[in-house]
Amino acid sequence: MKAFVCRLLIVLMAWTPYQFAQAGMIGTDQLISASAQAERGSVLNFVNRADVASQLQSFGIDASTAKDRVAALTDEEVRYLAGRIDSMPAGANGSGLLLLIIIVAVIWWVWKR
Repeated sequence: MKAFVCRLLIVLMAWTPYQFAQAGMIGTDQLISASAQAERGSVLNFVNRADVASQLQSFGIDASTAKDRVAALTDEEVRYLAGRIDSMPAGANGSGLLLLIIIVAVIWWVWKR
């Protein structure tokens, strides 16, 4: 079994340099445009959420109108909105909630032990 694993590792190490991944220089403008597109996607995902869409409907704004407005924003405006969304408790990722669940589970485990 050890001989098989060793041979497999040798073959995989010899095959690794022939993979088709390529690295190259990217310009600042490409990086900024990719970042802007990711932030614009973040804002669009926020607008597509059911609770946000219902709140927009209560303000009289249709979801398609909101998407069109997001598409018309400048990169600076999108960057500002994406930062605001990430800093909001409801729009941020759930890592804080996960940490709280883990802490409660550990306390419960210690208490029952």
